[in-house]
Amino acid sequence: MSKRTRKAKKKRQNTPKNSVNLHHKDRLFRYLFRDRKHLLDLYNALNGTSYQNEKELTITTLEGVIYMGMKNDLSFMVDSVMSLYEHQSTWNPNMPLRGLLYFAKLYQVYVKEQGYDLSGNRRIPLPVPQYIVFYNGVREMPDQSEQLLSQAFAQSSGSSLETAGLECRVRMININQGRNQELLEKCRRLWEYAELIGRIRHNQAQGMNLKEAVDAAVDSCIREEILADILLSSKVEVTDMLLEEYNEKETRRYLQREAWEEGKKEGIKQGIHAGMESKLVEQVCRKLRKGKEAEAIAEELEEDLHVIRKICQAALEFAPDYDNGLVFDKLFNK
Repeated sequence: MSKRTRKAKKKRQNTPKNSVNLHHKDRLFRYLFRDRKHLLDLYNALNGTSYQNEKELTITTLEGVIYMGMKNDLSFMVDSVMSLYEHQSTWNPNMPLRGLLYFAKLYQVYVKEQGYDLSGNRRIPLPVPQYIVFYNGVREMPDQSEQLLSQAFAQSSGSSLETAGLECRVRMININQGRNQELLEKCRRLWEYAELIGRIRHNQAQGMNLKEAVDAAVDSCIREEILADILLSSKVEVTDMLLEEYNEKETRRYLQREAWEEGKKEGIKQGIHAGMESKLVEQVCRKLRKGKEAEAIAEELEEDLHVIRKICQAALEFAPDYDNGLVFDKLFNK
């Protein structure tokens, strides 16, 4: 290990492990894995490794980067791997873009701390990026899936994904109860987190309001020694985090509903009106299944290219089947 590497690592490790930035709220997932021991356990469970020395893990999380007013990223280095872990309770197709922007900042910091010269004539050795998103939302998802930045690239007659100059790969891992059981068994902390969230949802399904569901789930976990080390010492803080996260989710849904209303109004102005909405979406989806691009579809249907692009963009989420009913629902919030 070089002298400058040791210096940068020592600087990070001297940061108090339990220090809290009071200007931003924390997420429970991040709070549970703020300890190097549990984070290293999670890394080992994911990668089939057996690192034991917590000093081999260097935290690289960018404390100033927030989303919806909440810190929600965990990034760190083990050996030559730079890992970015995120938790999501709602499916988000823009995770690859977020990851790209985050990794760009991480590499910028890394190059500066190592004292490398970007204008030099020697190739700078970079740690390998690993991007994991832990998903525990209510939308049905496979145990593991993948998102690619290239899936968002606009297609045109003169472009090709094969020649795209950028890519960011996201490994999506479903950590809901009953999913990825082998992984959860390897990492006790991850299983405990999934268990707590599962109990909250079960309580809500039984008719409890959010506060009652959270309180009951937390109490039952304490009795059964699930997350006991955290819940016994920080029960109030954990409860507040859970309530804040659920409230933030409701706020986001409200903003999305407003956005859809505006989108519908704009769609009407662009020519998508009640008499032809469903039929046009169906026609576009049929042509997408044949591999046609927005420009060709607009020309064949003799429709405004701007409108067709909006439909194609909404349909990307449902590729390759392009279910026109689901696309229609997404566009018009039925």
